[in-house]
Amino acid sequence: MPGTLPVLNKQAVEYGLRAALALNCTIPERSKFDRKNYFYPDLPKGYQISQFDEPLAVNGQLTLDEEKIRIRRVHLEEDAGKLLHKSGGSSSVDLNRVGVPLIEIVTEPDLKSPEQARKFMEKLRQILRYVEVCSGDMEKGSLRCDANISLSRDDKLGTKTEVKNMNSFSAVEKALKYEKNRQQKSLKKGEEIDQVTLGWNAEAEEAQLMRAKEEAHDYRYFPEPDLVPLVIDDDWKESVKEELPELPQEKKQRWKKEFDLPDYDIGELTETKEIANYFENATREYNSPKEISNWMMSELFRVLKLPDAELNDVEPEDFAYLVRLVGEGDINDNTAKDVLERAFTEGKTPKEVVESEGLKRISDEGALAEKIDEVMEENPDAVEDFRSGNENVLGFLIGQLMSKTGGQADPGKAREILQEKL
Repeated sequence: MPGTLPVLNKQAVEYGLRAALALNCTIPERSKFDRKNYFYPDLPKGYQISQFDEPLAVNGQLTLDEEKIRIRRVHLEEDAGKLLHKSGGSSSVDLNRVGVPLIEIVTEPDLKSPEQARKFMEKLRQILRYVEVCSGDMEKGSLRCDANISLSRDDKLGTKTEVKNMNSFSAVEKALKYEKNRQQKSLKKGEEIDQVTLGWNAEAEEAQLMRAKEEAHDYRYFPEPDLVPLVIDDDWKESVKEELPELPQEKKQRWKKEFDLPDYDIGELTETKEIANYFENATREYNSPKEISNWMMSELFRVLKLPDAELNDVEPEDFAYLVRLVGEGDINDNTAKDVLERAFTEGKTPKEVVESEGLKRISDEGALAEKIDEVMEENPDAVEDFRSGNENVLGFLIGQLMSKTGGQADPGKAREILQEKL
């Protein structure tokens, strides 16, 4: 803010290092801070502290569908304010986030389509979430995207334009498609493409001119006099590297060998680190990866859409207990679905719901025999019909048993015992 001296935030530096290492960047020993001078309502002191010619990290890459997307640089800077444009032509400015640290990740011009740009953003967000650098909530502004686009002829890049103010993946794709079509039409008419900055209007679904594009020299960069250069030695880099979790691509490869799951399952269950950890903890409790996967992708994901449902309302060990009951035939699918939903909505564990309601399937032969005797005594005509050769009546007697046991009798064992008694 105007009239204050900046102080470097160590945690922000370490978040930057985590992102840079996750993106396979080279981290020079020295980086420095610069003043980027420009005058705009969202920047009350007239300059932004950023990094220009000596950034935090350089020369990284992210693999997208087996294609390497090069990362030019990862640098630290302070956030500016936020302009709020209202209908009717008035604008206001929110300065609450001014000075908040952020990292900017810049790619080389390797992305070849709006669809690929969207996929890149989705994968980048996944990595940043895994390494806990940011929440990735684009609608809250914690991840934002400015995209440059140019059309090429004979592998020579044309004049680029920049589209700003995109706060969703669909907006990134729509904005780039819009600007691609606009540039194509202009070039067909023989018009020159001006290097400009455009703002994306999500309501109108069009890119609107904001200002002529500035070059680096327009910002009059010079070293920030109030911050000394940043030196990151090997020990610091190694300590940050050791704290990094297993990244999504590494996890997918390990799961393929360890769990032998289909690629679709692996993709769904590694989407977030929280879901991936939940799956692994559940399989440690019940070593049936495919059953755990099926129940997570169908029923767990369904229940998580309920109001106020949170993943760890039911611990993975308790979820595994429920899947084991189904796998071992102690409860049926429909009962298990109901138990899972009640566990989330009533704040109980699946075991507590099952035991309090007596929902486990009755498979004890003595207990089943006792109930079968009662059914036979209550339905003498049906018993006589069976013994007279009408085997169809067996289904009726099984139904009576199920009704008497609340559907909890093990149907296979019940049928065997009933047939023997008949």
